[in-house]
Amino acid sequence: MKKLIIVCILTIISCKSNEVKIEDIPFSYESNNAQPNLVSSNGSLSLSWISSKEENKPSLHYSQYKNGSWIEPKTVAHGSDWFVNWADFPAHAINNDLILTSYLKKSDSGTYTYDVVLNLQKLSGEKIKENFLLNTDGVKAEHGFVSMIPNNNEGFFITWLDGRNTIEKKLDGHHKPMTIRFAEITNKGDIIKESELDTATCDCCQTSIANTNEGPIVVYRDRSDNEVRDIYSVSNIDGQWQSPKAVYNDGWIINGCPVNGPKVISNSRNIAIAWFTVSKGKPIVNVSFSRYNKDGNYQAPLKINDHNAIGRVDVAFLNEEEIIVSYMEFDNVETYLRIKKISINGEASRPITISKINGGRNTGVPQLEIINDDIFLVWTIYEAVSYTHLRAHETREDLVCRLLLE
Repeated sequence: MKKLIIVCILTIISCKSNEVKIEDIPFSYESNNAQPNLVSSNGSLSLSWISSKEENKPSLHYSQYKNGSWIEPKTVAHGSDWFVNWADFPAHAINNDLILTSYLKKSDSGTYTYDVVLNLQKLSGEKIKENFLLNTDGVKAEHGFVSMIPNNNEGFFITWLDGRNTIEKKLDGHHKPMTIRFAEITNKGDIIKESELDTATCDCCQTSIANTNEGPIVVYRDRSDNEVRDIYSVSNIDGQWQSPKAVYNDGWIINGCPVNGPKVISNSRNIAIAWFTVSKGKPIVNVSFSRYNKDGNYQAPLKINDHNAIGRVDVAFLNEEEIIVSYMEFDNVETYLRIKKISINGEASRPITISKINGGRNTGVPQLEIINDDIFLVWTIYEAVSYTHLRAHETREDLVCRLLLE
């Protein structure tokens, strides 16, 4: 039985101590819940997930966290022909009173032939446009790994991995690679301004998207002709998509997808990207910052993990200059979910262990969000669902001190 663990992370006892108190936030909704997606928007927190109370009959739900508890969940859709996967999980985004959600629906009998299905509705549950396809190519291939965010002006920005070219073969006999695409979804559910951002990407690493001062930025794992699978970004500046560029040349050559995508966030001054890679045979988690400028250059990455990294990263800004990064690592005995505070000047705190965690696929990809002075994490376990809550009784700066500094 799979359950979601929601933990409101940690009340720090002392500014010179890492002693913390972890508060579990009760989350109970029927049974067999997994594939969580946690989102913060305008000071509120929302969660979407898939419930499979009956075998082969999944359903998608969402709820908001208000006044210390989860409000009654709303059901978006259900079906018997979905593709449900630990790594390629549903996404959602909120813009004012609208919520856009995604799930994956089989388009043919092949294992990885599925489409991205969207639903647009009001948070109250009123439907605006139901069960419409994001990918309209009509090709029986893989489409997924969706990321979406609100458009500052109207509707939503959305990006996804698209396999429409993979049914064709190159001259060497190998199938053509996956691509990454972008579109806008209007407040009426129209799909506009669709474009291809990169002609060759890794097959099944999660994507990430954020708003910047200039426009949206999309981050993903690239794939070269020589099977180098480093993290790339592509930015929209002044309404034009720029050429993809490496966040850092890790030079990781792997003849298969590691199923371990990056995460990008931004605020009014900076961009931060966290990702998993392998360097000189060692698995690591990196973080890199970029100040807003037309060059879009990234600082040299800072290694985050202290033991063997598993990755599955997430990241959120604490303030203009500091972030919290969540990641998984293995110390040859146990696997842990941990967080660190990282500043743009390269300073890193000691790690704080949130929980021992199963390193297998069923754990999914832990999700991190910060609301006011509270830090939330959610992940999937077999026996329970856990939230960690970090509650500050003073200012955000006091919280950071108590949480992560000696």
